[in-house]
Amino acid sequence: MSADLTQLRQQIDALDAQLLALLNQRAALARSVGERKGGAPAYRPEREAEILRRVQQSNPGPLPAERAVAVFREIISACRGMEQHIRVAFLGPQGTFSESAARQQFGAAVDYVPEASIDAVFRAVASGSTEFAVVPVENSTEGAISRTLDLLLNTPARICGEVVLRVEQHLMRQSTDLQGVTRVYSHAQSLAQCQQWLTQHLPHAERVPVSSNAEAARLAALEPTACALGPALAAQRYGLQCLFNNVEDEPNNRTRFLVLGQIECAPTGRDSTSLVLSAPNQPGAVHALLTPLAQHGISMSRIESRPARVGQWEYFFYVDLVGHQHDAPVAAALAELKTLAPFLKVLGSYPVATP
Repeated sequence: MSADLTQLRQQIDALDAQLLALLNQRAALARSVGERKGGAPAYRPEREAEILRRVQQSNPGPLPAERAVAVFREIISACRGMEQHIRVAFLGPQGTFSESAARQQFGAAVDYVPEASIDAVFRAVASGSTEFAVVPVENSTEGAISRTLDLLLNTPARICGEVVLRVEQHLMRQSTDLQGVTRVYSHAQSLAQCQQWLTQHLPHAERVPVSSNAEAARLAALEPTACALGPALAAQRYGLQCLFNNVEDEPNNRTRFLVLGQIECAPTGRDSTSLVLSAPNQPGAVHALLTPLAQHGISMSRIESRPARVGQWEYFFYVDLVGHQHDAPVAAALAELKTLAPFLKVLGSYPVATP
């Protein structure tokens, strides 16, 4: 070993010692903050979003900004865990994209609770059996998750965060090559998102849709001639090899998840507000509802309609606004909407997702 290499490693060891000392100083400060909160929740999405944005904007490199953010997510998670024991429900089983999204938001220092359905995830956070929940709400290629929209209408939980997860599909198997593959397991959406790759590389393999990507990985772990499509987390869970990475046909495919809880976020300057409202069944009613937004300079980032199920051809409109409900322009627009809409529910204001 050269003297230069030895010296470089000694410098790394010295820096590691400094990092460890600084991490423990930060943890001690976080614990002191927790003691002074007087029982207030340890998870403050607006505070964590501000820290991560600052890391992203001030990072000088050479460590890529997204890697620096990932490191700080785990530092925040570890320190938060010293303040409060947090449980987070997600759409299971373990190894799904929903679990990946939950871990991206909360880090390793929480207890994750897989649930069998979106309904069960909502029940977990509404009943208080978990402090928070993470649910999928829309996909950039498949559109809105209808069940999530329907359940948001009546849940007492509030939206307190969002996660945008790039959908990266990996082909996984017990062995290290494609020889002898007879079938591919995956969720139906994942199979659809990888049609071109499968047609080119596994044209004769049977494509078998199953309930989740995690279930696909479990089955592939039991069958030597099978493989699965899904997130890297599923391969880790079931001891499979990721033979090919990012085999999805659309590289920009993303799924947006909502974080649900019983807390209200303070403004950060980069927020979204989600609401659901109805319109009177008369000509020009929807246009009238949108007028206050235009008059107060409020931009919409999304609008989605769903049948109200309370009358023929009645609809609810799910709207995402740019800004926080306590920002003066948004507050003024909401006040006017309350006088126009037969029904209006603010689902929550929360920080825009950190990449």
